[in-house]
Amino acid sequence: MWLLFLLLAWAAAVASCVRVCRAAVVAGHALHRAQGTPPDAGPAPDAAPAGLTLYETAYLSGGPHRLADVVLVLMAQQRRLHLAHTGWATVVDPVGKDPVERAALTAIGPEGQRRIPAVRRALSGADAVHGLADRLVRAGLAAPAAVRTGVGAAVRQVRAAALVVLLAAGATYWAAPSGQVDRLVLAWFALPLILTLGTWIVARAEAHPYTGWATDAGAARLRQEHHGPRKRRPGRAPAGLTGLALFGPAVLTDPGLREALHSSGA
Repeated sequence: MWLLFLLLAWAAAVASCVRVCRAAVVAGHALHRAQGTPPDAGPAPDAAPAGLTLYETAYLSGGPHRLADVVLVLMAQQRRLHLAHTGWATVVDPVGKDPVERAALTAIGPEGQRRIPAVRRALSGADAVHGLADRLVRAGLAAPAAVRTGVGAAVRQVRAAALVVLLAAGATYWAAPSGQVDRLVLAWFALPLILTLGTWIVARAEAHPYTGWATDAGAARLRQEHHGPRKRRPGRAPAGLTGLALFGPAVLTDPGLREALHSSGA
């Protein structure tokens, strides 16, 4: 019986580790192709040629949820939305000034009020957000969705495989007569456990370039735009919104807005 459990443990360990390696290779090739966009391909139609827009900064820093927070706070500061500390977004002015704002209003719905976490989820699937993401991917600044999901799923599978190995070892121990089992048998389970845990630790440490929203080129652009010396372009976002786009709600100085964005477990 213990041999079956051992085979199960090894099968889960080897399959998950092979999947991580394949996902990393595929992701590396995809990112290389994404960042190899020819210079003469031209900028996105609505992207500022001299730098990133506020929405682009938010997406590259934290993905569609960060973008949703930015557009909600932007509209709240302009008194066109009300963000309650209880986690509700209420429409004050139902007119959006750009496609992302219009998508946010659509995400809130015809009743004019919705929970902020639900607005985030709905806005993440909006065409305006997908279009912005596609433009950043074509420019080599954002990681393709397939890269992020593929590597992330592979890393989760390795973690699950480690759990399978532990369960198989436990089943072997408890299935033995009177709870007695040769220590050498349990030692054989240590090998696939070391393999899965080692692969999981390495994958967790090395997977950020594949699971982050920005590619290396995108991260460099963010540093260049918002941390290096530059001239402030007319019409750039206020410092508070730029901080929100880069670092999330924790940097907001308004405690009401921070509480609204952090409410309901969001």
